[in-house]
Amino acid sequence: MGVVTDLIEREERRLVATTQRSAAAWARARRVLPGGVASSFQRGEPWPVYVARGEGAAVWDIDGTRRLDFHCGFGAMVQGHAHPAIARALAERQRTGTHFAAANEDSVVVATELARRFGLPLWRFSNSGTEATMDAVRIARGFTGRDGVVMTRGAYHGHHDAVMGGDSAGVPAVAAALTATVPYNDADALEAQMKALDDAGRRPACVILEPAMLLGVVSPAPGYLAAVREITRRYDVVLIFDEVKTGLSIAAGGAVERFCVRPDLVTLAKALGGGLPAGAIGGSTEIMSVVESGAVLQAGTFNGNPLTMAAARASLLEVLTPGAYARLEELGARMVAGCSQALASLGLPGNALALGARGCVTLSPEPIGDYATYAAGYDPARRRLTWLYGMNRGLFLAPGRPEQWTLSVAHSPEDVDAYVAVFAELCAELSAGSARGADDRSAGHLAAT
Repeated sequence: MGVVTDLIEREERRLVATTQRSAAAWARARRVLPGGVASSFQRGEPWPVYVARGEGAAVWDIDGTRRLDFHCGFGAMVQGHAHPAIARALAERQRTGTHFAAANEDSVVVATELARRFGLPLWRFSNSGTEATMDAVRIARGFTGRDGVVMTRGAYHGHHDAVMGGDSAGVPAVAAALTATVPYNDADALEAQMKALDDAGRRPACVILEPAMLLGVVSPAPGYLAAVREITRRYDVVLIFDEVKTGLSIAAGGAVERFCVRPDLVTLAKALGGGLPAGAIGGSTEIMSVVESGAVLQAGTFNGNPLTMAAARASLLEVLTPGAYARLEELGARMVAGCSQALASLGLPGNALALGARGCVTLSPEPIGDYATYAAGYDPARRRLTWLYGMNRGLFLAPGRPEQWTLSVAHSPEDVDAYVAVFAELCAELSAGSARGADDRSAGHLAAT
């Protein structure tokens, strides 16, 4: 067997032995939840690890194991767990009522702060990233009177029909046919696609893209976003930046601030709610006029919920401050330096990159530049090993993309060093195992001759 397979088997035995309460919880859950989970993103092998509580930069599972959290709720918890300012805001709000389906003042405060950060004047709220991107596409369609959508290949913009393509059963073919895809970081490909659609009388309503693509972490190439902005303006197509993952985590004003390109619409979620379900759509006065007039319905019983808005207000004004973003940059740089040093010391190919709270380290010679380079380097066995190895050594990692990290303002330099130490240990085992395998093959060749 190969070194990766051997290590996976060893690490699986260790995880099974230490998560027996999770195993029992999963057995009960399977009787009432499909797959035993509330969301397909919560699946895990051999079973999901059930989390009991979180505090600061750490979480504890129901077996009592403490792990440093680099999962951070798929990037939602850049504030850290149970932050005192957010807890205080929630306690005050719950004493006076948590839901009225009516206007509340905190929604005005939050929208005002988002307008300041992103430079887009008008905002509406939703309850998730999927809802936010769904509403943004609908607003674009309502504004332009056109139906088509262009998105970048391999991107995830939520689980509504307009952006799912053929990735799930249940999406009508007629809906999937309205969406075209282009490579990320390739403005020429976008230009060609737009021309082809326009020539066919199918000019789209919008282009939706992650301004920094989180297939790991992929930065936009120099000039790429500016070129996308110019192309969409020239074709009179609405440009949507899906900042569900990057917004409020890679800078105070997300990618809009970091890369200095302003779209027509921006979508937020994850980090917005301070741990509560939240989404938002920000836009120009012109584009949002179709919402203002009522031509496009953007509605929801829980939109701008008082409890969520209280958490978002505290997060924006008291937690995610300029000092917090400076700290996240420092921690991210420390993580990149440590992981890069671990790779270099063993002569292993790999790349590390951080943007604010978000970052990634990959064991591949080429940096990820788009979905094609991501897919070419995809190794499910090594990804499985990375997750198991971290979980067994006190790191809570995202199950789908364990090489990707999210930092919080609660993380310390020592927490970062703990992550780097585990990564270096894994690299050393992989390197030693590969060397042993090479020696065994060489010995076998000599014996045969």
